Amino acid sequence: MSSLGKILITGSAGFIGFHLTKKVTNLGYEVIGIDNMNDYYDVSLKQSRLDILNKIPAFQFKQIDLADQQSINQLFAEHKFSCVVNLAAQAGVRYSIINPHAYLQSNLHGFLNILEACRHNKTGHLIYASSSSVYGANRKMPFSVHHNVDHPISLYAASKKSNELMAHTYSALYGLPTTGLRFFTVYGPYGRPDMALFLFTKAILEGKPIDVYNNGKMKRDFTYVDDIVESISRLIPKIPKPDPNWSGMSPDPSSSFAPYRIYNIGNNKPEDLMRFIEIIEEKLGKKAVRNYMPIQDGDVPETYADVTDLMQEVDFKPSTPIEVGIGNFVDWYREYYKV
Repeated sequence: MSSLGKILITGSAGFIGFHLTKKVTNLGYEVIGIDNMNDYYDVSLKQSRLDILNKIPAFQFKQIDLADQQSINQLFAEHKFSCVVNLAAQAGVRYSIINPHAYLQSNLHGFLNILEACRHNKTGHLIYASSSSVYGANRKMPFSVHHNVDHPISLYAASKKSNELMAHTYSALYGLPTTGLRFFTVYGPYGRPDMALFLFTKAILEGKPIDVYNNGKMKRDFTYVDDIVESISRLIPKIPKPDPNWSGMSPDPSSSFAPYRIYNIGNNKPEDLMRFIEIIEEKLGKKAVRNYMPIQDGDVPETYADVTDLMQEVDFKPSTPIEVGIGNFVDWYREYYKV
């Protein structure tokens, strides 16, 4: 048993889960990773991440679906987790419009199984992935965890907001310390094939057009994956406590009378989509064929994270420039796909 304790990382064969597992095993934690290895995107990419993780002595993998209550309960009975990091979810805003049922099964039913298992096994800290998409129709920039987020515009966003509400309920009823993380457009090596950076890189190399939504008038707070996992690893030992200044007369959404906290994890620097595309072109040495399109249902024109609370808590803020991050991704992509 390693000195820092045993962590459960759900979605460990996923993009962020893979990078987080590498990070925390390196710090001295023991990790049990679970993933259902679903085919939402290329399973061989998940498998290649897993092949790397399986070489780490402090890592152990089990193929389990979050929605499988019996297997989750059995896992928690076998292991005493000091912390659970729940990254497993049905991802993607656009897919939630096509296949809404997948989101309730994984993101609500699955999350409830995790909450119940944490409660019954007295888990010390539950950290879970929320999303910048919860800001929905909000237009006040930068997005702050102190703002109200009651106007989601996709079922994916609604499922993530629901996770925050469910976590708060368990913090309030059972004293379970929970930390919700709103990730802002995460990118980097081994990234998801349904995300813009991957799609654009692939299409440009193949000489195919890229779909540029809202006619290119989009801004995103692109956040490099190493900054995301650095933030999470620093938050693992930061167990939330009830906020003594919290008032039900003017309730702050980011904290509570219960051991509950919410943080944004974003680069705190929105980038123009057109600039993002230009950097990919520069790194590939090839121009994109651009197919300008209207904004898609469920999409927002701009995201911008206020990370003040994160900085105050862990003395770190994401700051990797997109030039560096995109360069690292392109290098990985060319090496991985031999192009």
